[in-house]
Amino acid sequence: MTSAIDVHARNTSLYPAPEHLALTANVTAADVALADAHPLAFWEQAARRLDWHTPWHTVHTWEPVRQRDDGALTVPKAEWFAGGTLNVAVNCVDRHVAAGRGDTVALHFEGELGDRRTLTYADLQREVSRAANALTALGVGTGDRVVIYLPVIPETLIATLAVARIGAIHSLVFGGFSAEAVKFRIHDTGAKLLITSDGQFRRGAAVPVKAQADAAVAESPSIEHVLVIRRTGEQTPDVPWTDGRDLWWHDVVATASDTHVPEYFDAETPLFIMYTSGTTGTPKGLVHTSGGYLVQASYSHWAIFDLKPHDVHWCTADLAWVTAHTYSIYGPLSNGATQVMYEGTPDTPHAGRHFEIIERYGVTTYYTAPTLIRSLMGRFPDGPPAHYDLSSIRLLGTVGEGINPSAWRWFHERVGRGECPIIDTWWQSETGAAVIAPLPGVSTLKPGSATRALPALSTRVVDAAGNTAAPGVGGTLVVDRTGPALARTVWGDAERYRDSYWADYWRQGWFASGDGATVDADGDTRVLGRIDDVINVSGHRLSALEIESALVSHSAVVEAGVAGVEDAVTGSAIAAFVVVGDAELARTHPELVASLREHVAIQIGPIAKPAHVFAVRELPKTRSGKILRRLLARIVDGRPLGDTTSLHDATVPDELATAVRQQNF
Repeated sequence: MTSAIDVHARNTSLYPAPEHLALTANVTAADVALADAHPLAFWEQAARRLDWHTPWHTVHTWEPVRQRDDGALTVPKAEWFAGGTLNVAVNCVDRHVAAGRGDTVALHFEGELGDRRTLTYADLQREVSRAANALTALGVGTGDRVVIYLPVIPETLIATLAVARIGAIHSLVFGGFSAEAVKFRIHDTGAKLLITSDGQFRRGAAVPVKAQADAAVAESPSIEHVLVIRRTGEQTPDVPWTDGRDLWWHDVVATASDTHVPEYFDAETPLFIMYTSGTTGTPKGLVHTSGGYLVQASYSHWAIFDLKPHDVHWCTADLAWVTAHTYSIYGPLSNGATQVMYEGTPDTPHAGRHFEIIERYGVTTYYTAPTLIRSLMGRFPDGPPAHYDLSSIRLLGTVGEGINPSAWRWFHERVGRGECPIIDTWWQSETGAAVIAPLPGVSTLKPGSATRALPALSTRVVDAAGNTAAPGVGGTLVVDRTGPALARTVWGDAERYRDSYWADYWRQGWFASGDGATVDADGDTRVLGRIDDVINVSGHRLSALEIESALVSHSAVVEAGVAGVEDAVTGSAIAAFVVVGDAELARTHPELVASLREHVAIQIGPIAKPAHVFAVRELPKTRSGKILRRLLARIVDGRPLGDTTSLHDATVPDELATAVRQQNF
């Protein structure tokens, strides 16, 4: 439990909703008021946007945490749309074909090497049906677990929907994860089937994958088959093979029937298991269910991106992350949207690859991470080169960590032409869908603020005792009215679910997010990052994200990572790692380092001035773009790094350690 977080930054910039959006928006201020007044009626209305085979009889029941006579806490239990049955894949594919929209493009795919495919909803229906028949023939059925270890390719989407179609449970694993990370997920879920590929393309190179998949299943008694998609082909010719266990996707799926009669499953049937990144401790397998998750995923995508029939949506997240589950797979497809999928890294073979893709497909809603925005800002400080036509964009979105105000303004002015709203979303793997986000036709935007909770949801910022924090005072962000997409439990460990998210505020019945935040006098929320990333300097609790924002607002800094390190006098001191336009400049010109320290002192206050400033090429980040600040602290303090399996670039910690040894500060 925590005390207040000292917050010093001020933000006076206001961006009201554009008039043209306010006039045509999917959600109005009146809709928000009605939803907040009658939340259960609102969720029933949202559920009716889907096709149900059997209607529900009870919209929601909730058993909160209670203290038993022996002092132990019970495990909470939520249920949504009890008695209702549906098929998630039918809602994402078949119903659009049945409505006469089979020729609508569901997916524009672009491979890293430039190969392209376009799938209509009718194409997708045939492909998903083939895959569903093939999985059934392999003995996969309702409740069985399937681990999908693939790059961002159409088959990943097809396999995911096929698993959902037959009532099995999928768990997607990022294609760059190690064999150990895949092995853990297979063992934890007791998966019957692993779907993987011969290789994948990464930064222009073909990288073999099958050997890692084999290592992951080598000691797994539950795996019966490994289904292998040919992606890299002759570029990775030596594919290890176990006869009887391993099967080629094209042999099994392509030959299956392209018609499939779906079953319908109870709303609380588990849909997928989403593992936390594992940056601290053992990853948690969060269980999301079919009906409630799809209702909130579908509604929130339609609402926050103000979905229109002509839109082309692009969520740039890897399909294994919850961001893409909700806003690349289930949200857009349940709404019959057209979207873009790109396989590779954003700077391959050139830094403007994303701009090129936006222009090619006429992307209208572009949803990406602050990490990528800051990277683009560093490469193109004056904005995208003029030869890229980005006029199709009408909405921009950010997800992951909070976005620095300076990056927000660059994104708005340089990519959004100063007229496209930025949908700055706050949510987590646990919540399943966005909780705090602007509504394009309603919200007045503030750089760095996710604004307010979405309709029928509610959040607050509180202190350790549960008292509401005063405006501008930092505290713990809790969700005091959750939605149907909230994870129901941790796979195989209900007590861990209770202890991780409900035990801190069990008396109030609040979900503890683990993030720090403030609420301003207008009622808008600014997320400060993980409570674990708060730095205590001489009794002042400072947000790492706030200090990073101050650093990034300096003209020389592209990106910054801040952590608390050991200090004999103050207990903790602030160490800042900065990516600047010319790292050598910072090493050889102490005046730049002094300038950065003074800049932070002016922006926040002298107490926030970094004791150490290191100029580096890159920051240690997860594959979803989050900065691993605990690694920064351990590198400076000379402590063991611990688990690094979620790192995007495993070479970065060694580079940072060298910078710490070499630089004078």
